[in-house]
Amino acid sequence: MQWLATLALALGLSGVATAQQAPDQFMQQLTNELLDMVRKDPALKAGDLQKIGAVLDTKLKPYINFQRMTAAAVGPAWRQATPEQQKRLQEEFKLLLMRSYSGALSQIKDNSTIVVKPLRQASSDSEVVVRSEIRGGAEPIPIDYRLEKTPDADSGWRIYNFNILGIWLVDNYRTQFSQEINAKGIDGLIATLSERNKTNNRK
Repeated sequence: MQWLATLALALGLSGVATAQQAPDQFMQQLTNELLDMVRKDPALKAGDLQKIGAVLDTKLKPYINFQRMTAAAVGPAWRQATPEQQKRLQEEFKLLLMRSYSGALSQIKDNSTIVVKPLRQASSDSEVVVRSEIRGGAEPIPIDYRLEKTPDADSGWRIYNFNILGIWLVDNYRTQFSQEINAKGIDGLIATLSERNKTNNRK
């Protein structure tokens, strides 16, 4: 999961994406800006959680549907959760993702490149899969993104899932969360995520 940060952070670093931009072009532009930003910022490259959190709040938020990601990871129990429980789940899940991001940033090298593969897309498609790979290491790292078309995003697109090395992030967490909910309920899952995040912050 370490390369998740490299990819996920790439979603929100552009201020010039247009509403009519094709999703593959959108992702290529953002990933190029990500690499440039990380190379120039030692704190990001070192995985500074405070700096990554600032990027999430100011740059990434418009381009990721965190609520959809959290709801999908929680599964059917999301609909039974209270608004306050849903808010807590989303906050803790976001922190969990942020920790994953921090591990990836330290792995970006000066010769790293992210290549987004051309996408065949119908104009009516409201959801697409954009495929890419990170190059510069011993082997390319394949990354897929699931994007949804939305007028609320400046680019016209938001990410709601990632596939890294054949594993869809949300699906992977759904299995873990389902087991926790079955054993301890929604509040138990929130408590587990909160404790995990606190433990990670002490490392």
